[in-house]
Amino acid sequence: MSAIMGILLDNRVEEAVKFQEIVTECGCNIRTRIGLHNIGEYKCINNGIILLEVVSNINEVYDTLSKHWQVQIMRF
Repeated sequence: MSAIMGILLDNRVEEAVKFQEIVTECGCNIRTRIGLHNIGEYKCINNGIILLEVVSNINEVYDTLSKHWQVQIMRF
């Protein structure tokens, strides 16, 4: 079983380091990572969504991330 998780980062600048630490700890469980954010006319917008394809220990990864951020999950 695999899952796609969407994680909303409200403040990418302040949350990026913490997010990276957690994703690195869970790295063996994550196959794909895609970061999406809007680029405004004059600067990057400070919120964004990270999509993760999680292939193992799905519940553990979800529990860890959802302690800090809003997480949506789709299992397949």
